[in-house]
Amino acid sequence: MSETNTASYAALLLRVSLGGMFLAHGLILKVLTFTIPGTVAYFQSIGFPGFFAYLVILGEIGGGLALILGLRTRLISLLLLPILIGATLQHVGNGWVFSNQGGGWEFPVFWTVALLVQALLGAGAYAVKLPAPLDVLNTTPAVRA
Repeated sequence: MSETNTASYAALLLRVSLGGMFLAHGLILKVLTFTIPGTVAYFQSIGFPGFFAYLVILGEIGGGLALILGLRTRLISLLLLPILIGATLQHVGNGWVFSNQGGGWEFPVFWTVALLVQALLGAGAYAVKLPAPLDVLNTTPAVRA
């Protein structure tokens, strides 16, 4: 296979991996492990308004599902960046290695870069394509016959 044939599968692998990580982080960690009230309390304890927790949970779960399906992959990848930039800023004082006390900034920065790569690559193979009436964010110019 040439690079052109494998690039769409590489984008698929990255997209599904990122989507799975966001889904796990939002659903398993924040909702099922820490619980929603616990996550809200944590956000408040580090100086953020409690409602940010709901936005992050929604972003991680919804964004993760959208990435897995390949829905508006470039846009979703860019919309998830503020969550990871916030996570990076929260961990920056703990040093580089994520195994440090409180978690370092290496993992959130890598995750941020991976999202940027996904935004550049696009959805790749096996992405759900919305029909034109349902794709309200369709930026492709109409073709005139």
